[in-house]
Amino acid sequence: MTVVPRSARSVGWHVLCVVIVAVVLYPLVWLAFASVKPPDEILSRLALLPTRFVFDGYTKGWEGAADVGFGRFFLNSFLVAGLSVVANVLSCSLAAFAFARLRFRFRGALFAFMITTLMLPYHVTLIPQYVIFQQAGLVNTFVPLILPKLLATEAFFVFLIVQFMRGIPRELDEAATIDGCSVYRTFWHVVLPLSKPALVTTSIFTFIWTWNDFFTQMVYLNDTEKFTVPLGLRLFVDTSSQSNFGAMFAMSALALVPIVLFFLAFQRLLVEGVSTSGLKG
Repeated sequence: MTVVPRSARSVGWHVLCVVIVAVVLYPLVWLAFASVKPPDEILSRLALLPTRFVFDGYTKGWEGAADVGFGRFFLNSFLVAGLSVVANVLSCSLAAFAFARLRFRFRGALFAFMITTLMLPYHVTLIPQYVIFQQAGLVNTFVPLILPKLLATEAFFVFLIVQFMRGIPRELDEAATIDGCSVYRTFWHVVLPLSKPALVTTSIFTFIWTWNDFFTQMVYLNDTEKFTVPLGLRLFVDTSSQSNFGAMFAMSALALVPIVLFFLAFQRLLVEGVSTSGLKG
């Protein structure tokens, strides 16, 4: 039986990793080069590199569409995503603290019911929610995109934070109670600061999912002035006339920048939160 040298196995493993990374990153690389291609080469030429670099897509794309500058779409997306992060972290951490640290009747049943909502398709609740917001006169505003986050409706994040909080020693709660802290002060000054990795994980995923959300924003937003980045990108594609793919690809590349920067800024805490939340409890 032939034994493969360790160095050969190491080289083969690294080559395999490089190939996988190349396959995963190829769409992003293609997008970056497509954003600087001449308009007549974007869909007609399969080569990755353009024959010449053209940056008109960025200038024309930033001018926007439908008489609205693309900076407005970025501002709307930052507003919706930022408020969603704050609302989701606050509500999910409060709900998680109740499930992880407090004792009350039907806690187990309520927690199990919350977990089962993970299997509930979003489209099941979409129509009832839309009817409620329409009767309240809140359609075509940012409220339907943010208000549900204040009600701890994201069961995945509640479960994530619960698992992390269960790993925090209860002796800290008892010590805080002896020192005269109420339940709320124990939450704000003891448990919440120690749950920072889980909160950062919740913040990052909430920001990314909200920033990239197209369906919900398409349902609730009607005015072009209130469109977010995903809806603004859709304006560059017109099935009845000429589509500006160069501007769309250029703005798509710019739309990735906030997500990448947000992820890189909190990467260490994200990895720590994901790894420890599944082990504690």
